[in-house]
Amino acid sequence: MKAEGENSDSSLIRHQPSSFSPAVHRVALANAAATLLLLFVGGLVTSKGAGLAVPDWPTTFGYNPFLYPWSLMVGNIFYEHSHRLVASAVGLCTIALAVMLWLCEPQARLRRLGAAAVALVVAQGVVGGLRVVLLEQTLAIIHACLAQAFFAVAVGLALLTSDDWKKEPPKAQIPDAARLQRLAALTTILIYGQIVFGAILRHTGELLDFHLLGAGLVALHVMLLGGRVFKLQSRNRPLLGPLAWLGALLFAQLALGLGAYIGKFVMTLPAGVAVSLRTSHVVVGALMLAASLVLTLRSFKHFSRGGLTEERGFVAVGRARGSEEISA
Repeated sequence: MKAEGENSDSSLIRHQPSSFSPAVHRVALANAAATLLLLFVGGLVTSKGAGLAVPDWPTTFGYNPFLYPWSLMVGNIFYEHSHRLVASAVGLCTIALAVMLWLCEPQARLRRLGAAAVALVVAQGVVGGLRVVLLEQTLAIIHACLAQAFFAVAVGLALLTSDDWKKEPPKAQIPDAARLQRLAALTTILIYGQIVFGAILRHTGELLDFHLLGAGLVALHVMLLGGRVFKLQSRNRPLLGPLAWLGALLFAQLALGLGAYIGKFVMTLPAGVAVSLRTSHVVVGALMLAASLVLTLRSFKHFSRGGLTEERGFVAVGRARGSEEISA
C-alpha cells in the first residue's frame, strides 16, 4: 500500500523524458533567421517600389527563377528577384523542418504546427505571385500580413523545439497567472494588429490615425506587461529576457516610426534614408511580435494559477500517504 501511495505522489511531479533533437532545433532556428531576412528583403522591395520589377510569375522574364542570369539582376530586378530566391529558400527550409518534425517529434501538436507552417508558406508564395499577375493592391497587403504571421509561427517552432522548452520544469503557482497570460496574449495580438495597419498604410497611405492609435495602445500594454512581470520578483527570470527585448524594440520602433512618418508626410528625406527607415520599421515590428510571442508562450509554460483543484489534489495525496503509513 505504501508503495502505491508513493507512485501516486511521484506521478504529480514526474515529467516526460526530453525529446529534444539538436538537428530539428537548428533547422527551426535557421528557418526563423531566414524568414527574418526575407522580411528585410521584402521590406526593401516595397520601400523601393520594386514589387513589379519582374512582370511574370512563377518564371522570371521567362526563365526558370533559379537559372535567371546574375548578369541581368540589375536595379529593381535585383531586389525583386532576390526576394523570390530567399522566399524559395525559406519554403524549402520549412518543408525540411516539417518532415523532420514528422519523423522525430513525438508530440502530435508540434507535428501539426510544422504542417501548418508549410501550408502558410505555400499560401504566402501564391499570394505574392498573384499580386504580380493580377496587379491587386489588396493582395500586396495580405502578402505583408501573412509574412509576419509566418514569422511568428517560425519563431514559435524555434522556441518549442529548444532544449529549455523540452525539459518541462514544474510550473510556479501564482494567483494572478491568468491575468499575466491574458495581458501577454493581448499585447501580442495588438502588435500584430499594428502590423496590419502598418501594411495598409505602407501600401495605400490610409488608416494613419488607426496606426498612431495602435502605437499608443501597444506602448501602454508593453508597460503594463512589464509592471506585471516585475511583480513576480524572483520568479520572473523566464520572462525577463523577452521583456527586455520588447522594451528596447518598442523605443526603437517608435523612433523609426517617427522618422518614417516625417519622411512620408512632412518632408522629403534622402532616398537611402527613407528606405532604411521604412524597412527597419518593418523588421523591428516583426521582432517585437516575436519577443511578445516568446514572452506569452513562456508565461503559459512556467506559470499556472494555484486554484482549489490543485490544493485538494495535494491534500488528498498527503492524507492517503499518512493513512497508509499508519496502517503499515
